[in-house]
Amino acid sequence: MCQSCNDTFQTLTRDGESRRNFLRSGAALAAAPLAASVATQAAAQEGGASLEASEVQAWAAFDTDGSFAPHTIPRRAAGPKDVVVEIMYSSICHSDIHTYKGDWGMPQFPLVPGHEMVGRVVGIGAEVTKFREGDVAGVGTMVDSCGTCANCLADREQNCLNGTTFTYNSEDKISGGVTYGGYSKKIVVKEDFALRIPPGVDLAGFAPLLCAGITTFSPINHWDLQPGQRYGVIGMGGLGHLAVKLAAAKGAEVVVFTTSEDKIADAKAFGAAEAYLWSDEAAMRSQMGSFDLMLSTVPVAYPMQQFLNLLKLDKTLVNVGALFPIEGAHGMMMGFGRQSLAGSMTGGIAETQRVIDFAAHHGVAATYEMITPEQIGEACEKVVNKQARYRYVIDMTQA
Repeated sequence: MCQSCNDTFQTLTRDGESRRNFLRSGAALAAAPLAASVATQAAAQEGGASLEASEVQAWAAFDTDGSFAPHTIPRRAAGPKDVVVEIMYSSICHSDIHTYKGDWGMPQFPLVPGHEMVGRVVGIGAEVTKFREGDVAGVGTMVDSCGTCANCLADREQNCLNGTTFTYNSEDKISGGVTYGGYSKKIVVKEDFALRIPPGVDLAGFAPLLCAGITTFSPINHWDLQPGQRYGVIGMGGLGHLAVKLAAAKGAEVVVFTTSEDKIADAKAFGAAEAYLWSDEAAMRSQMGSFDLMLSTVPVAYPMQQFLNLLKLDKTLVNVGALFPIEGAHGMMMGFGRQSLAGSMTGGIAETQRVIDFAAHHGVAATYEMITPEQIGEACEKVVNKQARYRYVIDMTQA
């Protein structure tokens, strides 16, 4: 059984067990190592339709209003260490919306978002050892990094000192131009940046683990949340509902803070012990100084001191939602409680594999509504208006 299923988390680095060895060792629940046979490697080396460069159907945003329409994009020929994934399910992350709206800088249009995808491996390069054709693979928030800097060697490719290549709207250092994401029929990616998806899981429900899952799991790991500790989740949308499920599976006492009254019952169904409205002043006062760790998943800036006040002495509130200037943190009050306000985003490849295996072991998956590619624009607007319950997953098999 992999270490992700134990209560004590362990960081995998090349000082211990390497990410690549971990993923290839069979420690994941996806079955035994899938080394390609000599015959398969030879066939892959000779090439084939699945390995050739191709034009692929995608859905792109053409402006900051999110006007999505069909668009054809190029996918490179598969190299010796590449896998070709035919995308089955791709989910909508609020990051996709921030990107096309230009909230983090003007994107390059046409933009093909999507960094939460699961699909079937339809081609493998001659030197691929982690996958064989027919396997199910996931692709998350990044598709490349230098592999040699201190952060990459510590399995933190998301913090590559030489520049992480993110799955979309990032400089494509292999093919030139920009990267295109999972709102498409196919992707070609290095095997080291593809994740093994265990058999028998809800594939559509596992797609959101590739961003929302790892983004909320990584703080649980890094700040070492223990069973029985009180864990506050602020905001319960696409990220927050997975934060609840994962922390509850870890054995924490989860408390949700939401602005939506109809989500209180959902929070408890997902495993929360308690759930409160922010506007309930009496409830907020009753929680003062009671939390071992808190996670803010709210995608916009808001005054945070009201939640910092709920931490125990020397404890931390981790922001994974609002990637904007922080509002309302009061220096004196933080100093008096010796509270920490921290930031986190996605995790590395090894840590992402761990959340996949952890979720499979504990029966955790996203709660989602399936849509077709033609509904992407409408679904994005519903996400902005807090109408999603809780992730929209695009059925790319209907494209």
